[in-house]
Formats: sequence, structure tokens, C-alpha cells
Amino acid sequence: MDASSSRFKSSQQAGRSLLKVLGPGLVTGAADDDPSGIATYSQVGAQFGYTLGWTMLFSYPLMAAVQGLSAGIGAVSGKGLAKNLKLHYHPYFAYVAMALLFIANFVNIGADLAAMGAAVRLFVGGPEIVYALLFGILCATAQVFVPYSAYVSVLKWLTLSLFTYVAVVLVVGVPWGQALSGIVMPTFQLTGDHFTAFVAVLGTTISPYLFFWQAGEEVEELRRRKLARLRRIPEMAEPELGRIRMDTLVGMGFSNFVAICIIVAAAATLHANGVDQIETSAQAAEALKPVAGEFAFAVFAAGIIGTGLLAVPVLAGSAAYAVAECFGWSEGLDKKPKEAKAFYATIVVATLGSVAVTMLGLDPVRALFWSAVVNGVLATPIIVVMVMMARNPAIMGELKAPRWMVYISGFTALVMGLSTIGMLLL
Repeated sequence: MDASSSRFKSSQQAGRSLLKVLGPGLVTGAADDDPSGIATYSQVGAQFGYTLGWTMLFSYPLMAAVQGLSAGIGAVSGKGLAKNLKLHYHPYFAYVAMALLFIANFVNIGADLAAMGAAVRLFVGGPEIVYALLFGILCATAQVFVPYSAYVSVLKWLTLSLFTYVAVVLVVGVPWGQALSGIVMPTFQLTGDHFTAFVAVLGTTISPYLFFWQAGEEVEELRRRKLARLRRIPEMAEPELGRIRMDTLVGMGFSNFVAICIIVAAAATLHANGVDQIETSAQAAEALKPVAGEFAFAVFAAGIIGTGLLAVPVLAGSAAYAVAECFGWSEGLDKKPKEAKAFYATIVVATLGSVAVTMLGLDPVRALFWSAVVNGVLATPIIVVMVMMARNPAIMGELKAPRWMVYISGFTALVMGLSTIGMLLL
């Protein structure tokens, strides 16, 4: 009895230690599975079955390396990406990156809020635009008025909403032999459809807004714990860098695991029943009802709302970090509204303004396509500059990024660049 009690206490302590480690990386990874991403993964599963499941394994090390690079730059330099761009490289590049990021995020927020409104409509009926506006007000209000420590805790708990997609996989009939084969055995046809799907997965998984968000959050995490930027204390930096590596690896792994579950669920239900075209996440949920039952439909739709509540603040926050850093405004979710008025105003404009765009009747699929194009165009040069930052002693001091992380990130930039060219040519 004593031995089992001791083991239970040890497991509890290990769980608490892991929860302390997890933070910006976990939230960043979970926010990557936003309603727009859910729509992309659902379409991949519906159109191609299990055959493109391997893309999530392929993208995991690329995503982890790039996010680790951005987090390390923020923690070591004590500055976000946009501020480092402006200080150490040509300021015009910082302004162009900021403008493109804001536009892409603005469109993405609108699409996510519209998807959340559509998900509520599936449950209770009524006008989805009203629900979208209410969600926008909720997200903006929480970011402005909820204290940082409590807000980060809420975002952490919202990551649990992604387990709804694990539940869907468990209740639908999955031929696991076929599913595992598609996940671990890469197959690819040199067709426009396959190439476009591959580009869509990369664009959804490796997005610039995640780079800016995680770098900014690592800066705030150090401020919250009264720590200086790590380059000032290189002899004490290793525990923090170890925490960042673990947080990022777990967060990105969680993100891609959930993405695999969504692809598998769509393949086992929609593709298997001849449904091969999904344009929105709400449409994917609705299509599940006749083929997978009421429970799978309800869980899938509820997940859209939960992931949207997590992703919209990350999208708005990353845009606000970039804008504030470029213009030299006071910034940070740990600051009171009166201490960072322009920063919080940017969050409100990005969130509520995007709802107005959805009211114009803009085609959400076309909007997301162009958002992906902007993200793809922006991702390649941003990753290249991040690689330069991570090896720049003026930014990193003695704590330059390891070569393996630099090489993987460089390879990611190459893949993203070629993918973007392919997307524009198709």
C-alpha cells in the first residue's frame, strides 16, 4: 500500500512539473489547430483518405525547429521578432512583414469567428453572424481586461478542447491498418490536387503568426517570473532553454497528433462514404451527422468553438505584438490597458474589425486561400531572417542556436519557398 501510494505521489509530482514546464509552446501548438486548420485537415481526409496522413509526421520536426528558433530568439534577446527585425536589419522589412502579418491574421480571425458562429448555429439555429460578433467581443474583452496570469491559465485549459477530435476517432470505425499505413508510409502523386493539399497542410501548420506569438510570449514569461533576458545570464540560461525545448516539442507534437486525428476521422467517415469536398469546419461537422452519428457530430462541432476561443486571441495577439514592436509602442498582455493603449487597441481592431469583413459576404474559402498565400510568401523570408538572428551574436550573445536547429529551419524555408511557388503556379 505504501509503495503504491508513493508511486501515485511521484506521478502527481511529475504531472505538476510537466504542467509548470508547458506554457507558450503548448498554447502555440494548440492554436495551430484553429477552425481554419480543422477545415484544411478535414478536406485532406475527405478527399484523399488516409494517404496524406504522413504529412503531419513530416511537418513535425520542421515546425518544432522553427518554433524553437522563434522562442529562443525571444527569450535570449528579451525582444520580439518585429523589434529584432527593426533594430538589426532594414526597418522597411519589419514594416512589410508587420503589414502582411496583420492582413493575413485579420482574414484568418474573421474566418475562425465565422466558423465558430456556424458551429453554434448547428446546435441552436439563429444568425451565425451574431454569434461570431459575440465570440469576437468575448475574445477581445478577455485579452484586454483579464490579468495575464489568469488569461494564460485559461488558454492552457482551452487546449483540452482539442481532445474532442481524439474522442471522434475513438467512436467512429477506423480501419487502423489502412490508417497507420497512410501515416507512416509516404505516398504522393505528382498531380495538382496532391500538390495543393500538401501546400495547404504546410501553410496551415507552419504559419508566421505562430512565430511572432511564441517569441512575444517567451519575453512575457520571463518578465512574469522576474527574469532578465537570457543573454545577460548565459551561465543560468540552460534550464530556461531546456524548458523552452520541452514546451515546444510537446506543444507541436500535440498539435500534429490532433491534426492526424482529424484527418483519420474525416477519412473513416466522409471519404469512406463518398463525401470528398469540405469547404469549412462547420460543414465537416454537419457532414459527420448522417455517417457517424449524433455524438461524433456534436463533439466535432464543440471542438470548433473551443479551438476558436484559443486561436483567435493568438492571432490577434501576434498581430498586436508585431505592430507595437514596429512602432515602438508599449506592448504585452502582462501590462494594464492604460499602460499599453495602442497595443490593446490593435487587438480590438483586429478581432472586431474582422467580423465586419465577414458581414460583407466574402467567400471564406477564397479568403483563406489568399491568407495562405500571404502566409506562404511571408513564412520563407521570415524563417531565413530568424536563422540569421539565431546565429547573430549581437542578438544572441553567447547563446546562439545549435546548428541542427538552424539546418532544419533552413530546410523548412526551402520547402516553404518551393511550396509557395508551386501554389502560385497551380
